[in-house]
Amino acid sequence: MRLLRLAKIVSVGLRFGLDRMILDADSSGRLARAWHAVFFWRSFAEPRGVRLRRALESLGPIFVKFGQMLSTRRDLLPPDLADELALLQDRVPPFPTEQALALLENFYGKPVDAVFNNFERTPVASASVAQVHFAELPDGTEVAVKVLRPGIERVIEHDLALLEVAATVLEKIWPEGRRLKPREVVAEFSKYLHDELDLMREASNCSQLRRNFTDSTLLIVPEVYWDWCGSKVMVMERMYGVPISQTGVLRAQGTDLAALSRAGVEIFFTQVFRDGFFHADMHPGNIFVHGDGRYIALDFGIMGTLDEVDKNYLAQNFLAFFKRDYKRVAMAHIEAGWVPPHTRVDEFEAAIRTVCEPIFDRPLKEISFGKTLLRLFQTARRFEMEVQPQLVLLQKTLLNIEGLGRQLDPDLDLWKTAKPFLERWMDERMGWRALVRSVREEAPNWAGTLPQLPRLTHQALAEATRHRAEQKDRMAELATLQRRQGWLLLLVGLLAASVLALEVHRLMG
Repeated sequence: MRLLRLAKIVSVGLRFGLDRMILDADSSGRLARAWHAVFFWRSFAEPRGVRLRRALESLGPIFVKFGQMLSTRRDLLPPDLADELALLQDRVPPFPTEQALALLENFYGKPVDAVFNNFERTPVASASVAQVHFAELPDGTEVAVKVLRPGIERVIEHDLALLEVAATVLEKIWPEGRRLKPREVVAEFSKYLHDELDLMREASNCSQLRRNFTDSTLLIVPEVYWDWCGSKVMVMERMYGVPISQTGVLRAQGTDLAALSRAGVEIFFTQVFRDGFFHADMHPGNIFVHGDGRYIALDFGIMGTLDEVDKNYLAQNFLAFFKRDYKRVAMAHIEAGWVPPHTRVDEFEAAIRTVCEPIFDRPLKEISFGKTLLRLFQTARRFEMEVQPQLVLLQKTLLNIEGLGRQLDPDLDLWKTAKPFLERWMDERMGWRALVRSVREEAPNWAGTLPQLPRLTHQALAEATRHRAEQKDRMAELATLQRRQGWLLLLVGLLAASVLALEVHRLMG
């Protein structure tokens, strides 16, 4: 079975000319000429990026997801390949409803119609890992039921094994292979894919994001109904809205698209800088718009997290970019530990200026925030910076947000929209607001500690007094010991002098 699958991969690669992408990297050209002589009848009018995308689509959903993940690694891929792979859509035919019903019956231990008042047999969405059916809980609550695709674990393990073999071969026969780190990329893909296979993990991500945006005027996140959830089943609130890609319908219902695009930017920066927890799969299929103009987020399989070091690094870099303060950008990298401490600041600053200065000769609204961050990463790699996975996810999400925002409002100035938010965040982290926030956070602890202060102070004083008494006793012991040693030395000295006098008297007499 694995050999047949490998044979199909090879045949698809030859059909779309993927072998040429490897052979073209041969600097001597001898191997490429020999190979072209064997396959002389082939000619390809389409660019290599289009051919790669079509090949992955032919190989099936797991390879499509792999291509989607590869599109986020713009620090490794040429721009033409990354741009084309970003167009991949994770759309596959639904699996038979009978299989979904059997999985649910096995999970709940009773027929689906005994669990739900109503369960729609026709799925409303289908992807490579799962599909979604609408249903109704016993209390009348309308829900969406996400069901894992039967047997998907075996398919994934099978294709991952082939990808690992291909990555190893690629690393050995392609001169560029080692730089692209194909085995590390496959390992990263494997981690993301296995995370998506656990729907309880996705449910917890959804619940956390909903809690972060409770009572938000910008974003709606569905509620999770935990009593009906498991590792292969997720049940959440049914959402009603218009897909964000349907701009004509949004205009017809009176949605302010310019305000909607600005709200998307604010949501993103709130997730990143306030919460350090952001939706990292924000393509148009996962975002809807409610009738009241709020965003609706769906599909929480891939989430990004940032710690305080990451957030400070990003905020300082973005603000320094606004001011074209490249020395501050270089220092932020070193202070965050992203580049080695021995890096020469002046050399790093000059490299950043060389890359970024031409960007700012254009109007700000034409500058891509995501591509600027990408160029920063690419420059930093020359100074031994290892790009962190969370920053790669952030860059991918930022590019998605830019694309969506400018689709809604071509005149969106992402820099102008983001700058006040970042300045406010930095002020809250480092200004007087930071002090007020720290006092507010610590106040509950003080309420429990303040009544204990007299007793704690008395204990501290008593302890200090005891220590002083112990030290005084110890000093007295040392003084007594020193006196004894002094008398002993005197006695020894007198004895030695007596012996010496006797010896002198004997010699003289």
